Amino acid sequence: MAAQDGRARGAMEDSSAPLLLPLPQGVGGGGGEQAEAVKEGRCRGRWWSAEEGRKVAHVALPMAAVSVAQYAVQLASNMMVGHLPGGGVLPLSASAIATSLASVSGFSLLIGMASGLETLCGQAYGAEQYGKLGVQTYRAIVTLTAVSIPISLLWVFMGKLLNIIGQDPLISQEAGRYIIWLIPGLFAYAVSQPLTKFLQSQSLIIPMLWSSIATLVLHIPLSWLLVFKTSLGFIGAALAISISYWLNVFMLVGYIRCSTSCKETFSPPTLDAFSGVGVFMRLALPSALMLCFEWWSFEVIILLSGLLPNPELQTSVLSICMTTVTLMYTIAYGLGAAASTRVANELGAGNPEGARLAVRVIMLIAVTEAALITGTLLASQHILGYAYSTDKEVVEYVNAMVPFVCISVASDSLQGVLSGIARGCGWQHLGAYVNLGSFYLFGIPMSLLLGFGLKMGGKGLWMGISSGSLVQFILLATIVFFSNWQKMSDKAREGVFSGTQAKERLMSDGTIAV
Repeated sequence: MAAQDGRARGAMEDSSAPLLLPLPQGVGGGGGEQAEAVKEGRCRGRWWSAEEGRKVAHVALPMAAVSVAQYAVQLASNMMVGHLPGGGVLPLSASAIATSLASVSGFSLLIGMASGLETLCGQAYGAEQYGKLGVQTYRAIVTLTAVSIPISLLWVFMGKLLNIIGQDPLISQEAGRYIIWLIPGLFAYAVSQPLTKFLQSQSLIIPMLWSSIATLVLHIPLSWLLVFKTSLGFIGAALAISISYWLNVFMLVGYIRCSTSCKETFSPPTLDAFSGVGVFMRLALPSALMLCFEWWSFEVIILLSGLLPNPELQTSVLSICMTTVTLMYTIAYGLGAAASTRVANELGAGNPEGARLAVRVIMLIAVTEAALITGTLLASQHILGYAYSTDKEVVEYVNAMVPFVCISVASDSLQGVLSGIARGCGWQHLGAYVNLGSFYLFGIPMSLLLGFGLKMGGKGLWMGISSGSLVQFILLATIVFFSNWQKMSDKAREGVFSGTQAKERLMSDGTIAV
């Protein structure tokens, strides 16, 4: 009843107070003397909590490493293909196109849909409704597996589709062969992503870190064997990715089944996994759109660069910029995961002041991280290009693009955290609208104007999409700034507990209520 008393006391205050009110120090995870002091307003006046900073770091740093390790699995396979003796550029081009298409049409969609669990499992864990975590995770696995079936059928015909839209016939054929061997990995992803969110919502990040590192360590020799020591050739790289993704699944399942940390939250699958799928989908779909709208917009820019004069140079340089931004975003992704976990846990625990403090601490860390990363990139402006190429023209172009890349990195560092906050609160539908407007109603049109209308070429294309990122950050920051945390906490707890009393349904703001 302490949580109810805390909400009653909080309701006597101005529940619509903006985010930037003075906040207490030392918020715990939704309980204890510090959390009660927060709810009673006795600890106001501090911008920072060392305890909250520790909790954020406990999630953020390992999650960033997990993201890098998972990204490196595909990167390692592509590097193996690039070193095939006598292979020429055909295998590398085909594998690169197939990997990009697989990410856009499949893997990104599954990652986005699984993010709906950051709201459902995170809030349920904060409310100590541990049994719901397993049920929601099984629902997600069932749903994502079903979604993977039509995606795999699309991949079967991807080679023919590429040929139809005018791609080189040989590249289309080889890319089609490559992506077919990624289909087993797609179904592995449909299982691993819900398991990842299940562990993340409980701040059990270290097991994911070790499984990701072990997967990468095993993947490198496996990929080498299949590519160089079998008749599969570059196709072996795709098979190695699929096998490695399934190895990661087995490691995660083994930990969840055997660890005492998941004893209360893990339960055997039941028929409940097939019911309530509609509730999950209403969070999963906007979660997927929220991620994919941004992801796809950058892919559009890469495609548009092929229409510029000297398309080989433009496409190569913008691809390098995209790779750099993606690598830097892994840090922001870790902070976003921490934001989602901490905010969802505190809202589910009925601690709006704790959620507000978590937001402030994470944003301070994000600003510091953005300043450090952009400063490092600017300092390395004249040598960055050599990390990707020895061609003088490419190096000089990359060096000239560094200031614009810094803008993207800075905005991504901040909006990545804000997106995590949105997932923790259940605002995925708002995030989807924000990303749609920011990139497709502003960013891409601005890219077309600058790149083609004003003849600024690749710089114009990148400046346009970067302006979309800035608009995205401003809109998300505005939503967070004017949030009513007390109201969100009440709705989160109502949604978590309503499933035990009546049939669940989804409210328009992303929370579940009777």
